[in-house]
Amino acid sequence: MSGPPYPTAAILSAFLPGVGQAIKGHWTKTAEILILGLLIAVAWYFGIRFDGPFTPALLYVIVPVAAVLWWGYQIYDAYASPTDGSLFPVLPLPARGSLDIQAIGLLFLLTAYTDLYIIQARPEYSLKILGTTFPGVWGILFKAQSPIFHVMIGVGFLMVKRWGLLAYLLYAGFGIVNAAVNLAVLPGPHRIRIIFMLSLVVFTTYILWRRKAFMPLPCHSERSEESH
Repeated sequence: MSGPPYPTAAILSAFLPGVGQAIKGHWTKTAEILILGLLIAVAWYFGIRFDGPFTPALLYVIVPVAAVLWWGYQIYDAYASPTDGSLFPVLPLPARGSLDIQAIGLLFLLTAYTDLYIIQARPEYSLKILGTTFPGVWGILFKAQSPIFHVMIGVGFLMVKRWGLLAYLLYAGFGIVNAAVNLAVLPGPHRIRIIFMLSLVVFTTYILWRRKAFMPLPCHSERSEESH
């Protein structure tokens, strides 16, 4: 296929997202488009299937905005991009030695979907914050912080950014304290709380051990000077 630009690929992607990339042989981008489309569809399903506290936001804000951005960007890429690779070139390469951090980031993003499902499917569930629960708007806000933090950490880890490490440390610190207080003041059984607290301690220990992965790499000139 001659180009760029690639108007035929753009037209195909407008009707069938990812097809424009596929006919150019850009299989990595095709897979990313399909996965993102699936994630958006799952969020839409959570909105129409469950009458939860986030239903209006999902159906009228989050999903429409995400869908328009996803659809428009993949059309633009089909029209303009001559090379394969990732749709998100800001993501560091595995050669940077941070593939484990990025895998953990992906787990956090998937956990955000688990949070969203629980909140939507069980709107009566009240999150325990330092041994107590909060009704009304405050209760919804406290429940919302969980998927929001998980998305922030997931994106920060995928991009291997220092702000992602900071977000995780804030999340882990509060999570351990909150779990310990709930363990002390709330009646049992405490199996899930104990498992959560222990897993958080193990994860945090590993992240602190790998904290240097979040440090910015020296520029090319600095590396050249060090080699001499």
